[in-house]
Amino acid sequence: MEAGTLFRPHVPLYLHITPPRHRPSFKPSIRAYSNLQGEYKGPKPKKEVIADWVASNDDVVRSLPVYVGGFSLLAVLFNRTFSGVALVADASSSQSRADLLTLGLAVTNILTGLVWLSIRPKTIYVVNPEGVECQRICTDLPDDVVSELLWAWESVLKVTCCRSLVIVYDNRCVLQIGFAAASSSHVGEPLLVDASKLMQGSLYQSAIKSGSQSYLANLSLYPGKSQLPFLPSNTQAVILQPLGDKGIAVIGGDTIRGFTTSDQAWITMIGDKLDATLAKNLIAVPMATQDRS
Repeated sequence: MEAGTLFRPHVPLYLHITPPRHRPSFKPSIRAYSNLQGEYKGPKPKKEVIADWVASNDDVVRSLPVYVGGFSLLAVLFNRTFSGVALVADASSSQSRADLLTLGLAVTNILTGLVWLSIRPKTIYVVNPEGVECQRICTDLPDDVVSELLWAWESVLKVTCCRSLVIVYDNRCVLQIGFAAASSSHVGEPLLVDASKLMQGSLYQSAIKSGSQSYLANLSLYPGKSQLPFLPSNTQAVILQPLGDKGIAVIGGDTIRGFTTSDQAWITMIGDKLDATLAKNLIAVPMATQDRS
C-alpha cells in the first residue's frame, strides 16, 4: 500500500444538482379609493397666473400701451388747461418741465403700443401636402432590405411630422414613399426622382461634404428648394440625412420647424442603420423601380 492512500477521501464521480424551484408569480392587485381625493400633501405644480392671463389676452396686452399713453396725454392737457398755468411752455416753471416729461412718456407709450400691434408672431399650422401618394421601391433589393426601408418609413412617419421620404444611394433612388409632387406629363402620377441631378446639386454636395445632418426648418426661405422638385410644393421643412458618403435621405415635413431635437437624433440613428444595410446588400445593377401598394 502506497503512502497516503489511507487518508485519501473518497470523491464521488457525479454531483446531484437540485433544479431551481419555480417561483410563484404574484399578480399585483391595485385598488382605487375614491376617498383619497384631496389628501395629497406633496408639492403641487406652480401656476403662473399672470403669464396665463397674458397668453389668453394677447390683443388686450398689445394695445394696452396705446390706451395708457393716450390717457396720460389727455390728463396732461386737462391739468394744463384747468390748473391756471399759461399754455405756453416756460422753461423756468417746474410745472412746464414736468408736463414736457409726461408728454414724452405718453408719446413713448403710444409708439410702443403701435409697434406691439404691428409685430405679431406668425402662427404655425400643419398643412396638407399638395401632391400624390406614392410608394416606389427598387426591385432588385432583397426582401429584408425592403422590410428595413419600410420600417424606417413607418418609424419617422409615426413619431415626427414627416410626410415624404426619398432615399438616394449609389447614384440611384432606392425608395420614394409618402407624398410626392405630381408629374406634369402624366396626370395623377408622382414626379420621379432624378438621382443624378440631385447628387449634382449644392444641397447634396454640402451634406455629403459635412457628413452631418442638414435641417432646413423653413424650406420656403432657402433658394435650394428648387433642387427638390419631387417633394410637394408646400413642403414646410426638410431634413437632409447623409447615408455615409454614397447616399442621402430626404425627409419632408408638413410643419415649419416641426422636427424637434429628439426627432433629428432619431433620424440620424436610422440613417446610420440604413447606410450599413444598403452598403452591405445593394448591388450595382441597372436601376429598376416598382410601385408597391
